[in-house]
Amino acid sequence: MPITVDSRTDVAVLRIDHGGGNTLDTDSCRELVLRMEEAEQARAVVLTGTGGIFSAGVDLKRIDDGGTAYVSEFLPLLSDALLAVFGCPRPVVAALNGHAIAGGAVLAAACDHRVLTTGPGQVGVTELLVGVPFPLAALEILRCAYGTAPLPSLTYSGWTWGGEDAVVRGLVDELAPPDEVLERAVAVAARLGDLPAEPFAHTKAQIRQPFHERIAEYRHSDDPEVERMWRSPEALAAVKSYVDRTLRR
Repeated sequence: MPITVDSRTDVAVLRIDHGGGNTLDTDSCRELVLRMEEAEQARAVVLTGTGGIFSAGVDLKRIDDGGTAYVSEFLPLLSDALLAVFGCPRPVVAALNGHAIAGGAVLAAACDHRVLTTGPGQVGVTELLVGVPFPLAALEILRCAYGTAPLPSLTYSGWTWGGEDAVVRGLVDELAPPDEVLERAVAVAARLGDLPAEPFAHTKAQIRQPFHERIAEYRHSDDPEVERMWRSPEALAAVKSYVDRTLRR
């Protein structure tokens, strides 16, 4: 399964275990939605990756292989998966055991708290470097997590940051040694899960309401534009070039 589930002291630990980069494709996105729904029975949730990476984001090989038909199937599922994490009424903590890049960084931003390894681990959104725009849900999740002011430097540059740089920029909340990242995230999740569940869920919904409202209002008009650009010959050629240059060497 692309997403495995463990339980620690009433905290559901969801682990992305999908290929070498724990990537997001149609299978892992569908699975994540289901697992997040099930995890609402726990007091809190921890989302982490397998091996030395949290998530490298969208599986660009599958985009390259599947072309326009796959893009049309995948993009709505990507938004659904991100929103499943973002909209979870329970506390959700990201245990960033390694790189959280592009869609992986958005997935981390959808959580309530982020713990990053002090080992190799960079966080950043690199979509524009590949030549594709952000789905509206992804951009609103980033806006909620980091505010509007940092978005241009975060998205236009495609830079990634690790360690104290990621903390200073607000991309993560704290650091932990590689062998303690998961346990620290579980501890934070358990503490948040001790808060009264209904008031917590209501407060979280209040905080995120403006972003959910913008997504609900504009997704129907923005998503087709994003899909058009992802399906364009220029974007698919850029994805193919990136895959050939970086992933299939």
